[in-house]
Amino acid sequence: MRKYFLTGLLILVPLAITLWVLNIIVGTLDQSLLVLPEHWRPKLTLLGFNVPGLGAVLTIVIVFCVGLLANNLIGNYILRLWEKLLHRIPVVSSLYGSVKQVSDTLFSSSGNAFRKAVLIPYPHANSYTIAFLTGTPGGDVKNHLVGDYVSVYVPTTPNPTSGFFLMMARSQVVELDMTVDAALKYIVSMGVVAPD
Repeated sequence: MRKYFLTGLLILVPLAITLWVLNIIVGTLDQSLLVLPEHWRPKLTLLGFNVPGLGAVLTIVIVFCVGLLANNLIGNYILRLWEKLLHRIPVVSSLYGSVKQVSDTLFSSSGNAFRKAVLIPYPHANSYTIAFLTGTPGGDVKNHLVGDYVSVYVPTTPNPTSGFFLMMARSQVVELDMTVDAALKYIVSMGVVAPD
């Protein structure tokens, strides 16, 4: 009985967690309908019932349309004007600039951030963890480092969205023959799901 119960748990728990996360995401994206005027909201007034996921579809369409507009000459010009306006507002300029720089680095197809999984000695010389190569130290920091250094991000387990940023000697960093996705699964599963 114990074997069958554990097998059932192994099948149902990932399914339940996946459905729960999807429900949270779709519910959050459905809130995007609140930006529309009351009489435009395609809910009870137009359809007679609430359609779950309609806000998620609307959000995806808006994001796609903004990307489509930004990739042509007129849209690009409007985008530059918008960014100039945001950079003139005192608090908004520093916040927007920082977030834009991080998102450009993470989502750029030509960037090197999080493109390589590495093995590093952490938190001391006799233990190791998986980290992600994020680049090389820059600015005044590189003037104070003697030798060849790289920047790495060490995610925490089981929540990889928090972690530590370290600058380490390149000689201490071992590049792994492992995809970033496989490394993330390994980290999130606390080493239970080992990569092939």
